[in-house]
Amino acid sequence: MKNKEEKTNAIRLLEQKKLQFAVHDYSQSDALSGMEVADYLQENPDRVFKTLVTVGKSAGHYVFLVPVSRELDLKKAAKAVNEKSIDMIKAKELLPLTGYIHGGCSPVGMKKFFPTVIDASAENFDKIFFSGGKIGLQIEMSLSELPKIITFKLADISVQ
Repeated sequence: MKNKEEKTNAIRLLEQKKLQFAVHDYSQSDALSGMEVADYLQENPDRVFKTLVTVGKSAGHYVFLVPVSRELDLKKAAKAVNEKSIDMIKAKELLPLTGYIHGGCSPVGMKKFFPTVIDASAENFDKIFFSGGKIGLQIEMSLSELPKIITFKLADISVQ
C-alpha cells in the first residue's frame, strides 16, 4: 500500500514486524456482509473470517474468528475459553474497547490484546482472510505467520 492514509493499525503492525501478508481492497464495492465480501474478492467464504468480540460471564473479553459462511456457536466458544457462558458485546462498546468499528474489527492491532480463538477450519487453508482494520480492507495471511503478531488457539467454535 503506497498511500499512508490507507494504513490501519493492523497493517502498520504487520509491516513493523516484517510479516508476509497481502491487503485486498474492496472499498469500491458495496459489499457489506462477509459473504458479499468473499463474493467480491472471489474467494471461498470458508477462507474469509469475521472477527467477533464477546464478553464472558466473568466479564472477561474474548475474540473469535469464524468463517463468514458460518456462525459462532456460543456454547462451543464459551467452552474454548473456559467460561460458563459468553455473549456478543454491544456494537456501541466495540470502538472504545478495541479501537475498531463494527464491520472493520481486526484481530491485529486492538487497543488491548484479548484471548483469541480461531475456528479450527482455518487449518484447511494455506492462508486466511480477516479484516484489515476498517471496512473495505481485508488482510490475507498464512496461519503460520499469524502467531508472530497475536497469540491464539484453534478450536471448533462454529456452526453452519
